[in-house]
Amino acid sequence: MNERKYTFEVCANSVESCLAAQEGGAQRVELCAGIPEGGTTPSYGEIKTTRRMLDIRLHVIIRPRGGDFLYSPIEAETMLEDIRTARKAGADGLVFGCLTPEGNIDLALMQKLMEASGDTPVTFHRAFDHCQNPYRALDELVSLGVTRILTSGQQPTAPQGAPLLKDLQVYAKERIILLAGCGVNETNIRKLAQDTSIREFHFSAREQVKSRMLFTNPGVTMGSKDADEYTRDVTTSRRVRATIEALCGTPYD
Repeated sequence: MNERKYTFEVCANSVESCLAAQEGGAQRVELCAGIPEGGTTPSYGEIKTTRRMLDIRLHVIIRPRGGDFLYSPIEAETMLEDIRTARKAGADGLVFGCLTPEGNIDLALMQKLMEASGDTPVTFHRAFDHCQNPYRALDELVSLGVTRILTSGQQPTAPQGAPLLKDLQVYAKERIILLAGCGVNETNIRKLAQDTSIREFHFSAREQVKSRMLFTNPGVTMGSKDADEYTRDVTTSRRVRATIEALCGTPYD
Protein backbone atom coordinates (compact mmCIF):
# COMPACT_ATOMS: atom_id res chain seq x y z
CA MET A 1 0.00 0.00 0.00
CA ASN A 2 1.18 3.51 -0.78
CA GLU A 3 1.40 5.76 2.27
CA ARG A 4 0.54 8.81 0.15
CA LYS A 5 -3.02 7.53 -0.06
CA TYR A 6 -3.40 7.99 3.68
CA THR A 7 -3.31 10.70 6.33
CA PHE A 8 -2.15 9.88 9.85
CA GLU A 9 -3.19 12.02 12.80
CA VAL A 10 -1.79 11.43 16.27
CA CYS A 11 -3.71 12.34 19.42
CA ALA A 12 -0.94 14.05 21.40
CA ASN A 13 -1.06 14.93 25.10
CA SER A 14 1.99 17.22 25.22
CA VAL A 15 4.57 19.08 23.16
CA GLU A 16 6.82 16.06 23.63
CA SER A 17 4.18 13.76 22.14
CA CYS A 18 3.62 16.14 19.21
CA LEU A 19 7.30 16.10 18.33
CA ALA A 20 7.41 12.30 18.58
CA ALA A 21 4.42 12.09 16.23
CA GLN A 22 6.21 14.28 13.72
CA GLU A 23 9.40 12.25 13.96
CA GLY A 24 7.42 9.05 13.43
CA GLY A 25 5.90 10.30 10.18
CA ALA A 26 2.46 11.66 11.12
CA GLN A 27 1.15 14.51 8.98
CA ARG A 28 -1.02 16.00 11.71
CA VAL A 29 -1.49 16.07 15.48
CA GLU A 30 -4.52 16.72 17.64
CA LEU A 31 -3.27 18.41 20.79
CA CYS A 32 -5.30 17.62 23.92
CA ALA A 33 -5.07 17.97 27.66
CA GLY A 34 -7.05 15.74 30.03
CA ILE A 35 -6.62 12.52 28.08
CA PRO A 36 -8.17 10.36 30.87
CA GLU A 37 -11.34 12.45 30.38
CA GLY A 38 -11.30 11.89 26.63
CA GLY A 39 -9.41 15.09 25.83
CA THR A 40 -9.92 18.70 26.95
CA THR A 41 -8.66 22.07 25.73
CA PRO A 42 -4.90 22.51 26.17
CA SER A 43 -3.40 25.68 27.59
CA TYR A 44 -2.45 28.70 25.48
CA GLY A 45 1.17 28.14 26.47
CA GLU A 46 1.14 24.55 25.27
CA ILE A 47 -0.47 25.49 21.95
CA LYS A 48 2.04 28.31 21.40
CA THR A 49 5.04 26.17 22.30
CA THR A 50 3.86 23.32 20.11
CA ARG A 51 3.25 25.64 17.16
CA ARG A 52 6.72 27.12 17.51
CA MET A 53 8.46 23.73 17.58
CA LEU A 54 6.27 21.71 15.21
CA ASP A 55 6.43 21.67 11.40
CA ILE A 56 3.38 19.51 10.65
CA ARG A 57 -0.27 20.53 10.99
CA LEU A 58 -1.56 21.29 14.48
CA HIS A 59 -5.20 20.74 15.38
CA VAL A 60 -6.46 21.75 18.82
CA ILE A 61 -9.39 20.24 20.68
CA ILE A 62 -11.95 22.68 22.10
CA ARG A 63 -13.65 20.87 24.97
CA PRO A 64 -14.12 22.64 28.30
CA ARG A 65 -14.58 19.49 30.38
CA GLY A 66 -14.94 15.74 30.28
CA GLY A 67 -18.29 14.01 30.35
CA ASP A 68 -21.14 14.56 27.93
CA PHE A 69 -21.38 17.02 25.04
CA LEU A 70 -24.37 19.03 26.26
CA TYR A 71 -22.98 22.46 27.09
CA SER A 72 -24.39 25.30 29.18
CA PRO A 73 -24.36 28.92 27.95
CA ILE A 74 -21.33 29.60 30.17
CA GLU A 75 -19.46 26.61 28.73
CA ALA A 76 -20.37 27.79 25.23
CA GLU A 77 -18.80 31.19 25.97
CA THR A 78 -15.67 29.42 27.17
CA MET A 79 -15.51 27.41 23.94
CA LEU A 80 -15.85 30.56 21.84
CA GLU A 81 -12.97 32.19 23.73
CA ASP A 82 -10.86 29.04 23.39
CA ILE A 83 -11.46 28.99 19.64
CA ARG A 84 -10.25 32.57 19.36
CA THR A 85 -7.24 31.79 21.54
CA ALA A 86 -6.29 28.65 19.61
CA ARG A 87 -6.50 30.48 16.28
CA LYS A 88 -4.39 33.32 17.67
CA ALA A 89 -1.81 30.78 18.86
CA GLY A 90 -1.49 29.35 15.35
CA ALA A 91 -3.76 26.30 15.25
CA ASP A 92 -4.23 24.88 11.74
CA GLY A 93 -7.49 23.18 12.71
CA LEU A 94 -10.05 22.98 15.51
CA VAL A 95 -11.79 19.96 16.99
CA PHE A 96 -15.14 20.22 18.77
CA GLY A 97 -18.68 18.87 18.95
CA CYS A 98 -21.98 19.70 20.68
CA LEU A 99 -25.17 17.71 21.15
CA THR A 100 -28.74 18.32 22.27
CA PRO A 101 -30.31 16.35 25.15
CA GLU A 102 -31.94 14.11 22.53
CA GLY A 103 -28.62 13.07 21.02
CA ASN A 104 -28.77 15.25 17.93
CA ILE A 105 -26.26 17.83 16.68
CA ASP A 106 -26.75 21.13 18.51
CA LEU A 107 -27.10 23.12 15.31
CA ALA A 108 -27.48 26.53 16.97
CA LEU A 109 -24.34 26.23 19.07
CA MET A 110 -22.38 24.55 16.31
CA GLN A 111 -23.24 27.45 13.99
CA LYS A 112 -21.84 29.93 16.51
CA LEU A 113 -18.66 27.89 16.94
CA MET A 114 -18.24 27.53 13.18
CA GLU A 115 -18.59 31.29 12.71
CA ALA A 116 -15.93 31.88 15.38
CA SER A 117 -13.68 29.36 13.59
CA GLY A 118 -13.70 31.41 10.39
CA ASP A 119 -11.71 29.70 7.66
CA THR A 120 -9.97 27.31 10.08
CA PRO A 121 -10.94 23.69 9.25
CA VAL A 122 -13.11 21.96 11.83
CA THR A 123 -13.23 18.31 12.87
CA PHE A 124 -16.36 17.14 14.70
CA HIS A 125 -14.98 14.80 17.35
CA ARG A 126 -16.35 11.58 18.85
CA ALA A 127 -19.46 13.32 20.12
CA PHE A 128 -20.58 11.88 16.78
CA ASP A 129 -20.48 8.43 18.35
CA HIS A 130 -23.16 9.57 20.81
CA CYS A 131 -25.59 10.75 18.11
CA GLN A 132 -28.83 8.79 17.86
CA ASN A 133 -28.85 8.94 14.04
CA PRO A 134 -25.35 9.01 12.49
CA TYR A 135 -26.60 9.46 8.93
CA ARG A 136 -28.70 12.49 9.82
CA ALA A 137 -25.79 13.84 11.88
CA LEU A 138 -23.41 13.45 8.94
CA ASP A 139 -25.77 15.37 6.65
CA GLU A 140 -26.09 18.17 9.20
CA LEU A 141 -22.33 18.43 9.65
CA VAL A 142 -21.92 18.69 5.89
CA SER A 143 -24.44 21.54 5.83
CA LEU A 144 -22.53 23.31 8.62
CA GLY A 145 -19.29 23.20 6.63
CA VAL A 146 -17.43 20.79 8.92
CA THR A 147 -14.36 19.32 7.21
CA ARG A 148 -14.14 15.89 8.88
CA ILE A 149 -15.69 13.59 11.47
CA LEU A 150 -13.62 11.67 14.02
CA THR A 151 -15.51 8.47 14.77
CA SER A 152 -15.15 4.90 15.97
CA GLY A 153 -18.31 3.87 14.19
CA GLN A 154 -20.35 4.28 17.40
CA GLN A 155 -18.51 1.38 19.02
CA PRO A 156 -15.86 1.31 21.80
CA THR A 157 -13.11 1.03 19.16
CA ALA A 158 -12.88 1.74 15.44
CA PRO A 159 -12.17 -1.91 14.54
CA GLN A 160 -15.39 -2.88 16.33
CA GLY A 161 -17.21 -0.11 14.49
CA ALA A 162 -15.88 -1.08 11.06
CA PRO A 163 -19.29 -2.06 9.60
CA LEU A 164 -20.80 1.39 10.30
CA LEU A 165 -17.58 3.13 9.27
CA LYS A 166 -17.76 1.35 5.93
CA ASP A 167 -21.40 2.36 5.43
CA LEU A 168 -20.72 5.97 6.44
CA GLN A 169 -17.77 6.17 4.05
CA VAL A 170 -20.08 5.18 1.20
CA TYR A 171 -22.88 7.46 2.42
CA ALA A 172 -20.56 10.47 2.69
CA LYS A 173 -19.81 10.37 -1.05
CA GLU A 174 -16.72 12.51 -0.44
CA ARG A 175 -18.86 15.34 0.96
CA ILE A 176 -16.95 15.12 4.25
CA ILE A 177 -13.84 13.25 5.43
CA LEU A 178 -14.17 10.34 7.85
CA LEU A 179 -11.31 10.02 10.33
CA ALA A 180 -11.30 6.59 11.99
CA GLY A 181 -10.09 6.70 15.57
CA CYS A 182 -10.06 5.00 18.98
CA GLY A 183 -8.20 1.76 19.48
CA VAL A 184 -6.32 2.07 16.19
CA ASN A 185 -2.79 0.64 16.36
CA GLU A 186 -0.15 -1.32 14.47
CA THR A 187 -2.04 -4.61 14.94
CA ASN A 188 -5.31 -3.55 13.29
CA ILE A 189 -4.87 -0.48 11.07
CA ARG A 190 -4.28 -2.42 7.86
CA LYS A 191 -7.44 -4.52 8.20
CA LEU A 192 -9.43 -1.44 9.24
CA ALA A 193 -8.37 0.34 6.05
CA GLN A 194 -9.22 -2.68 3.93
CA ASP A 195 -12.61 -3.20 5.59
CA THR A 196 -13.78 0.44 5.47
CA SER A 197 -11.93 2.17 2.58
CA ILE A 198 -11.28 5.06 5.00
CA ARG A 199 -8.05 6.93 4.31
CA GLU A 200 -7.51 9.02 7.45
CA PHE A 201 -6.58 7.45 10.79
CA HIS A 202 -6.32 8.83 14.33
CA PHE A 203 -4.27 7.05 17.00
CA SER A 204 -2.15 7.83 20.06
CA ALA A 205 0.82 5.41 19.79
CA ARG A 206 1.70 5.90 23.46
CA GLU A 207 4.07 4.05 25.75
CA GLN A 208 4.58 4.36 29.48
CA VAL A 209 7.51 6.44 30.71
CA LYS A 210 8.67 6.29 34.32
CA SER A 211 9.21 9.46 36.34
CA ARG A 212 12.78 10.73 36.76
CA MET A 213 12.09 11.57 40.41
CA LEU A 214 14.66 10.10 42.79
CA PHE A 215 12.54 10.67 45.89
CA THR A 216 8.84 9.73 45.88
CA ASN A 217 6.03 9.76 48.42
CA PRO A 218 3.52 7.21 47.12
CA GLY A 219 1.34 7.74 50.18
CA VAL A 220 0.28 11.19 48.92
CA THR A 221 -1.59 11.61 45.63
CA MET A 222 -2.60 14.75 43.75
CA GLY A 223 -5.61 13.13 42.08
CA SER A 224 -7.23 9.72 42.06
CA LYS A 225 -6.00 7.36 44.74
CA ASP A 226 -5.64 4.63 42.11
CA ALA A 227 -3.52 6.73 39.74
CA ASP A 228 0.17 5.97 39.23
CA GLU A 229 1.56 9.49 39.42
CA TYR A 230 5.10 8.34 38.71
CA THR A 231 4.29 6.99 35.25
CA ARG A 232 3.24 8.97 32.17
CA ASP A 233 1.78 7.83 28.85
CA VAL A 234 3.71 9.54 26.04
CA THR A 235 3.53 9.14 22.26
CA THR A 236 6.71 7.58 20.90
CA SER A 237 8.08 7.94 17.38
CA ARG A 238 8.75 4.20 17.36
CA ARG A 239 5.06 3.32 17.73
CA VAL A 240 3.91 6.03 15.32
CA ARG A 241 6.29 4.70 12.69
CA ALA A 242 5.27 1.10 13.39
CA THR A 243 1.58 1.94 12.96
CA ILE A 244 2.17 3.74 9.67
CA GLU A 245 4.38 0.96 8.35
CA ALA A 246 1.78 -1.64 9.32
CA LEU A 247 -0.58 -0.02 6.84
CA CYS A 248 1.81 1.14 4.17
CA GLY A 249 4.05 -1.92 4.15
CA THR A 250 7.27 0.05 3.72
CA PRO A 251 9.28 2.48 5.89
CA TYR A 252 7.73 5.94 5.88
CA ASP A 253 10.00 8.93 5.16
